[in-house]
Amino acid sequence: MTNSASAVRIQLSWEDPASGEQRNPILAVPIALGREFAQMPATFGEQRVSRIVLDSEAVSRYHTLIQVEGASLVVIDQNSSNSTLVNGTRQSRSLLTNGDTLQIGPYQISVTFAVNFPTSPPPANSTILFNPDTDAPDAELELPASAPTPTPASPAPPAIAEFPPPAFNAQQVSIDDLMMTGLPIQEFDYATIGAGLGSFVWVDLLRIGGVRAEQVVALGMEPQPYARYQRLCRNSQIPLHERLRSNSDSCPDNIWGFPSYAMRESWHDLLHGQIGAALSHLWQVFAEPSFAQTYTPRSGNVFSSLDREAKRIGWEKIYQYGRVRAIRQTTDGRYVIAYSRSSASRRDHAFVLARYIHLSPGYPAIQFLPDLQEYREKTKDFKSVVNAYEAHDHIYQHLEQHGGTVLLRGRGIVASRVVQRIYEARQRHKSIAVLHLLRSPKPQGNKFELAQRCVENHYEFQPFNWPKACWGGELRTVLEQADPQQRLRLLADWGGTTTADRTDWRRIVKNGIAEGWYQVIFGEVERVEQDAQNKTVTYIQEKGTQGTVKLEAHFIVDATGLDAKVKTNPLLDDFVTHYNLPLHDNGRLAVANNFEVAGMRNETGRFYAAGAITLGGPYAAVDSFLGLQYAALVAVDSLAAARAPKLNRLNMVNSLGQWVKWVLNQAP
Repeated sequence: MTNSASAVRIQLSWEDPASGEQRNPILAVPIALGREFAQMPATFGEQRVSRIVLDSEAVSRYHTLIQVEGASLVVIDQNSSNSTLVNGTRQSRSLLTNGDTLQIGPYQISVTFAVNFPTSPPPANSTILFNPDTDAPDAELELPASAPTPTPASPAPPAIAEFPPPAFNAQQVSIDDLMMTGLPIQEFDYATIGAGLGSFVWVDLLRIGGVRAEQVVALGMEPQPYARYQRLCRNSQIPLHERLRSNSDSCPDNIWGFPSYAMRESWHDLLHGQIGAALSHLWQVFAEPSFAQTYTPRSGNVFSSLDREAKRIGWEKIYQYGRVRAIRQTTDGRYVIAYSRSSASRRDHAFVLARYIHLSPGYPAIQFLPDLQEYREKTKDFKSVVNAYEAHDHIYQHLEQHGGTVLLRGRGIVASRVVQRIYEARQRHKSIAVLHLLRSPKPQGNKFELAQRCVENHYEFQPFNWPKACWGGELRTVLEQADPQQRLRLLADWGGTTTADRTDWRRIVKNGIAEGWYQVIFGEVERVEQDAQNKTVTYIQEKGTQGTVKLEAHFIVDATGLDAKVKTNPLLDDFVTHYNLPLHDNGRLAVANNFEVAGMRNETGRFYAAGAITLGGPYAAVDSFLGLQYAALVAVDSLAAARAPKLNRLNMVNSLGQWVKWVLNQAP
């Protein structure tokens, strides 16, 4: 370590507790960390201070200072209310060594020294995009540098020369310009883009509210609204008989939540003479989580119930295949959607005009660690190194036949499911090992007021991905009433990478450590290479050491999560850029409390969004079943208040009548 403070630079690495995205700034020392930028010193001695804002109420306004003393780095807690933990131990003042971990509120921050850092920070998490034709993850697709922009008109006929046409350069597209293209134009009152679960629950509420099927269109890639979700579940090793991380009454097929999935499963088991199983499901719901493990539904049961509701509301008449290319306001107060239609023999284009738009594209991409992306680009090896959301059953088949070692990255619920699947493979072949590589230890769980999550073997447990009160309890109200800055802090405090508190998962990890086939390793990855035997070699800077450690494995599975930033989706990027719409600091779309995108309002036309792309707004669990239903409920309620055509506001009487129709499986 040099004695010149001006020459000292270190890298701080942490995962954003709300969005799960990675931050890797390289900063000059001294470094101040706290909740409020203005409360941290601009200078220390004669040196300019690098100030890092951590949005959490558990972080003090000026929490911690990292500075040089002699030939060493020290971290000094600034009398913060929640203290600073260094490698899991509360410290008011401590020497820092390479690989140490600081815990400041919900932030786990790794400290890395290096003699020569690059002049620019390392790249953020790379992504795996969804194929625009198949809607499946496609590792070989590349993100465009920017959203496609229509070019000036060429001599060729507009319908053939380009799409979307030059008229889409305007802020508002005239109907006459659309007519001049000669392309098909369909008109509806309501249109939803995505045709996934978010679109489905919005359409479901419209139909229950009295809207006819012919008034609505859902544009998307696959006829089943759960198709992409089901594929991601299967890829991440959640087959039809396995359980999702969802509540009993979070029913995307049933806005009333009654009967719940637990009641339906109990009734099914009772009819088949399985009295004990039937009672156990009801006991779980009654006693969770204090006296029983939280009930969650089987994925196959959820998909079957969605099929039933789709048929009841006439989804097959509402859905249309379409790759949406652009969305624009029109001069008559509506919106136009430019989309591509395809068949087995040709591709053509068309437009949809609608007064009310709903946008719910799901996750635009899958996060992929940059070092693994670099490995695949260099070796073209897409079999040994995979993302958990890609199809990778070949790994488990190989393990069951030949054994081997898997290097696992990430520690959320997908990582837990992968470990369970590897454990199942070990029942067929005992020569299987897991190296679980984590960036830093997790000595204690995140806190919020008097509550603190449980941690065991560096997994942080919580029944669902957010505290349960975020769905319909006190925390939902608190977030809805908060200002934008307060929302960032609350989401940081409530968020974080967690897994479900399942007895079997905890037992697998505990036994795996005791038996030696499961090992947890902490370190920063330097690079990933392929050896002469085609095995992967991961070079890491292990915590507490100065040297490089080699980790050899037959397979690497990245279970770090999904990506919801608007810029990863060309469609979203296009209309956000075109209309200069505001984004949150996390790269998501800003929405009002009723999930309207206010900047897209066009006279009486309304534009709504839902799902993961709205994280940072009035609701935390935006990507959950119940979160999608809540977003649809408040959006449809605002449309009913605005007297949207044929849409009735639900009250006690007509809601009860519609529930009876649901029970009897009659059309709304």
